[in-house]
Amino acid sequence: MNFSFYIAKRYLFTKSKNKAINYITLLASIGIVVGTAALFIVLSGFAGLKAFSLEFTNLTDPDLKIVPKQSKTFTFSQQQKEKMAAMKGVISFSEIVEDKVLMRCEDKFLAVSLKGVDRQYPAQTIDSILSYGDWMQPDLPHVVSGWGVSNTLGFNTYDITKTLRLYAPKPGKGQLMSVKDAFRNMKVVNVGLFQINDALNNSRVFTTIENAKYLLGFSNEAVTAIEITTSEAFKQSQMISQLEALFDNQVEVKNRIQLNAALYKMLNTEQMAVYLIFTLILAIALFNILGSIVMMILDKKKDLQTLFSLGASKKAVQTIFFAQGFLMSFFGGLMGIFLGVSVIFLQQQFEMVLITPTLAYPVLLSWSNVGIAFFTILVLGTIASLLASWQIKKLEFIN
Repeated sequence: MNFSFYIAKRYLFTKSKNKAINYITLLASIGIVVGTAALFIVLSGFAGLKAFSLEFTNLTDPDLKIVPKQSKTFTFSQQQKEKMAAMKGVISFSEIVEDKVLMRCEDKFLAVSLKGVDRQYPAQTIDSILSYGDWMQPDLPHVVSGWGVSNTLGFNTYDITKTLRLYAPKPGKGQLMSVKDAFRNMKVVNVGLFQINDALNNSRVFTTIENAKYLLGFSNEAVTAIEITTSEAFKQSQMISQLEALFDNQVEVKNRIQLNAALYKMLNTEQMAVYLIFTLILAIALFNILGSIVMMILDKKKDLQTLFSLGASKKAVQTIFFAQGFLMSFFGGLMGIFLGVSVIFLQQQFEMVLITPTLAYPVLLSWSNVGIAFFTILVLGTIASLLASWQIKKLEFIN
């Protein structure tokens, strides 16, 4: 084996008398370096986009969220609140009442998602999303709207010239005598505007949980969800079991990934598709290794005949050219990773590629992507080297 690798290194790092073989070997090496760098850069770019997209969900989504399994609401008693507050790993929790309502400004109407939050709603979240005006004050008919909702209905903060009302259908049965009997309504004042993403900006309105319960006709202990901030040091799986037991398994506890299952699935599917496409392109490029080694075999016929005459086995000679291809893939992969890491580092430091004049293309430098790119090039290079080394069998003098 040492004998085979020694000759393989000589063949790889020593120029051949045949210039065509030197050019083919050089092109194969460049292809490996560029292909590995391209695969790593694409994976890092997509990882950056994924992290950038998920940042918006982190602004509003809690670590854990308790929702009812069947009905729209569930009861959250004072005793349950005390037990939850005493649980290990629970930093804080916030009661939520959320439902679809109708918002009216003068003669304009818009269906919005009303989210009632209590006083324990995380201040960090409020500071991150509130872009203009103030947050709601307790015991007052205040709302904080998304910029899209404000633009659609045409109101601003503390706009006393326009009347804002929220409408929610009343529960019940029987024939209605008038439209007024069908809805609860509440006059509100918009005190702030938030900015999260287009979907929420155009549809969500925050208010206090007291206002939401009054408008929707809920009891004092009724909630539609509980949002929990947890300690990173505590296992969520253990906490989820405790929370479900606290509510007699009548609720479902979801983590952040489960709350955004569709988004995670879409991003992971797109990342896999991009990886497979670039791997296919890289596999085609690695056929240069096969061509380079086959040309080397034909060029070294006399040397190989001498080796066979000295007693070298067919397997040992095959190992020479397999090792040559493997070393070419290994060192080319290392150089490609170095080149790719350099490009990603420069993008992070100097923001060379921009999406908008103020937003740089997001990239993420991670060891997992280094491993994936390097492992991929080694596997493909090994396959190409095996295919090339098998060409030894076709040489006439072996028989």
